[in-house]
Amino acid sequence: MIVGKFFRYGISASALIAACGQGAFAQSVTPEAGAPGADTGEEIVVTGSRIRSNPLEQSSPVVTVDQTSLQRTGLSALADVLQRLPSASGGLNSKVNNSGNIGNPPDGGGVGAGSAEIDLRYLRAKRTLVLVDGMRYVNGTSGSGIPSTVDLNTIPVNMIDRVEVLQSGQSPLYGSDALAGVVNVITKASQEGLQVSGQFGTFRQGDGHTQDYQASYGINGPTTHVVIGANYVKQEAVRTRDRKISQFPNPGQTSCTDPVGGCSGSTVNGYYAVLGLPTLTVKTNPITGRPRFDPADPTGPNSDYRALTTADRFNFAPYNYFLTPSERYGFFGSFKQEITSDINLRLKANYTHRKSQNQAAFLPLVVGPDAGNGNLLDTISIDGTNPYNPFGVTLSAGGAGNPPANYSTVRRRLVEAGQRTYTQRVNTFSMTGTLDGSFLIGSHKFYWDVNAVVGINDAKQSFTGNINAAKLAQALGPVSACTGGCVPFNLFGGLGSVTPAMLDFIGFTERDQSSQRLNDYTANLTGDLFDLPAGPVGIAIGYEHRYQKGSYTPDAIIVAGLGADIPSEAAAGHYHSDEFYGEVRVPLIHDTPLIQSLEFDGAVRHSRYSTSGNNTTFTASGLWKPVNDLLFRASYAEGFRAPSIGELFGGASRSDAAINDPCTNVAGSPYQSSATVRANCTANGVPANGSYQEPRGGQLGVLTSGNEALRPETSRTWLFGGVYSPAWARSGGFARNLSLEVNYYDVKVSDAIAPVDAQLTLSRCAEEGDALSCAAITRTPNGLISRINAQLQNIGGIRTKGFDVTFNYQAPTTSIGNFGLSANANFLTKYAETFPSADGFVTTKYQGTTRGFPDQSYPKFKGNAVLDWQLGDVGASFTGRYIKAVREADGSRLGNTFYGDVQVTLVPAFVSDRLVLTVGVNNVFNQDPPACSSCTGPNYDPTTYDVPGQFGYVRLSFKL
Repeated sequence: MIVGKFFRYGISASALIAACGQGAFAQSVTPEAGAPGADTGEEIVVTGSRIRSNPLEQSSPVVTVDQTSLQRTGLSALADVLQRLPSASGGLNSKVNNSGNIGNPPDGGGVGAGSAEIDLRYLRAKRTLVLVDGMRYVNGTSGSGIPSTVDLNTIPVNMIDRVEVLQSGQSPLYGSDALAGVVNVITKASQEGLQVSGQFGTFRQGDGHTQDYQASYGINGPTTHVVIGANYVKQEAVRTRDRKISQFPNPGQTSCTDPVGGCSGSTVNGYYAVLGLPTLTVKTNPITGRPRFDPADPTGPNSDYRALTTADRFNFAPYNYFLTPSERYGFFGSFKQEITSDINLRLKANYTHRKSQNQAAFLPLVVGPDAGNGNLLDTISIDGTNPYNPFGVTLSAGGAGNPPANYSTVRRRLVEAGQRTYTQRVNTFSMTGTLDGSFLIGSHKFYWDVNAVVGINDAKQSFTGNINAAKLAQALGPVSACTGGCVPFNLFGGLGSVTPAMLDFIGFTERDQSSQRLNDYTANLTGDLFDLPAGPVGIAIGYEHRYQKGSYTPDAIIVAGLGADIPSEAAAGHYHSDEFYGEVRVPLIHDTPLIQSLEFDGAVRHSRYSTSGNNTTFTASGLWKPVNDLLFRASYAEGFRAPSIGELFGGASRSDAAINDPCTNVAGSPYQSSATVRANCTANGVPANGSYQEPRGGQLGVLTSGNEALRPETSRTWLFGGVYSPAWARSGGFARNLSLEVNYYDVKVSDAIAPVDAQLTLSRCAEEGDALSCAAITRTPNGLISRINAQLQNIGGIRTKGFDVTFNYQAPTTSIGNFGLSANANFLTKYAETFPSADGFVTTKYQGTTRGFPDQSYPKFKGNAVLDWQLGDVGASFTGRYIKAVREADGSRLGNTFYGDVQVTLVPAFVSDRLVLTVGVNNVFNQDPPACSSCTGPNYDPTTYDVPGQFGYVRLSFKL
């Protein structure tokens, strides 16, 4: 592995693709002076190939981010830095507040609250393989499921030497999951002395305070290298109530009476839909005793009720997080011992503890036959003897043994119970042992290594604000049955009528837990087999045995289906795999006219999974340098991803999607404008009399679960690229470095594992009467959707195409300092997903659009540029990040967005460059994210845009 000069990607970094003194040039990385392979011609391993080679002859597009790059950002999480790469497309991060308030995702992985991921090429984080020192790392959990991704927050930043990002699929070399690319985190193997740093940052609004403290110490002996370190990071919350964009459910909204709607029908004073009566809410507030109800005049002066209006709806928006609070600390250690001149032993250990929190508004308690909870709450009858039931008769939910239903729903926002909070406590431990060495066969040197990895991730989540449906049914049932500790429940008295005693009986703290374990054993051998006229033929072979186990155990009350929030079921599973790979690199022509070098590289991997059988993939690539200053590359790679534990064994759960039902009979709806839609909706269970209206501001439940019949995903990737780094620019004094790199990629994923998009299911049923789509929708007798079935399946596929462009320029040294400019961009020319339907398949194109479930924007262009300057002890940089406009499904435009970041560093010479003072401001122009009506985030897409506000920070670093 090499230490590359940093790749300045926005406020991260991009590689300085520079020519070496002999005129050769790097495609992806340039070694620093003194680094292995920098000027000695030493061959090393770079992510993208298992064969040791000259890093200036790399045939794969690799971006390197080093410690300098990480510190340049002012960010305290690795994922936040990597997610700003133009080739990245977001993923979970601290801006994502989705917890039980919108349910669990369909992949069985749980919400992942407090976790952080990296997603390349918009193919989801599960299709980007994360390695640590070239080896697998245990997947993360957050107490809500069994994810298939690594939580990057479990890897301390000061443990990292650099990160190599392979921007191309490479399953033949690295195995399952490497469909979109590979992120290889290289940790410190050596360090001399003490390094400490402390940083404090805050938003201009006075929130989101962040503290980041790092310390490490290293000892370098003749044959021994030891590095130990510790870290502590605390990030405080930014609340939606403190940003203008997120104070109401829709952008620009100022009141729940605005025509745009969006406020919840689960109101603080109650929503009472009793058949034959107008929809009521509390007029006065009888804290104790039975509320008055006049059946002759339900909203008259002798009644405590009045007709519900839009103004009564509940504004839940101010009660969420814009930036979630998180606190984590950890320790790491690395020990490397030279046993002989040809054999080394390295041991590594890492422990991280994380405490994080997500938050939602007060619980919306909804009971009744049209509630759509899918559990006991839908069947609760409120007995006439309940001391707070004002109607004088039992409100029957219908069903076997009960009178016909005489009410639809009763909804009550349980403000008295406090906000719903989800607190995660996560422990992650990883230990790695490596024995490596080299030997000679004739004049050819071979390198070998054997490795063992043990990783454990354990998470517990506590959720406050939930209630036990069985106890609620008892407290609302016949008063004669409310015995023991039972306290009759007042569902009808409005805000303040629910007493602590009532809450003590029905409420509980939900406690869920999940865990994952990884055992991974690998052996690798690489070297030069024999010589050809153009150079040596290199090979690499290896074997990997991996065992992964995961489990998710919800609270027993949730397993019994008695919670009032998101239901879920327990899940557990494991698998093991055995894999063999081989790679060969053949130099074909060298040092001839128009062919400075021409070589071929090929690899093949055979995998055997206990869950999904056998699979063989291969890759082939070619590299052609017509002259020293110009390089062309081309590659073809097959990909393979075995279904994850959560995807295979995940229990049934529900996610609540903020999507629209085309069958609702409201102004402007397809139901009113199309006779075909009306007929199809009636056939699907909507009342023919047009009485059905979807509750405004509601969410529709999407039922998901794992599927043991899933097949592995496969992919194929074409990549064509070139790099130009002219020697004339350097020799002529025009530049110290000038380079341009362009890569074209085309990725096709087949049998992609995903649910059919719920909005698409509704649309195809209503507009086309598609039998498969209609069969997935379940409605109550009054037409309301109780669930949309979306079990995981192998959908048709995903296709994405685009260009990556990197430009770097370093000006000649001047009397006013050294200047540099780097620019990096991604042009997305295609992103489409294909789903099955009764008539075959339907394809949806997403490039240039945004969608809100799940949140993801697909801009056709993203670009970053960095202008930096250094003069003596002082340095400064300006980073610009540009995101092209996208459109929502309704045509609304999320405009072009430009972020600017500045940083200034001072390295006083009088302390021998041991002290560094850094001051910076991110989002210096105070750019707000573009408002998004369909996003499940707080009116914007947190996977693509920044939290509103300027973020300033100051950091002090010291070396001894």
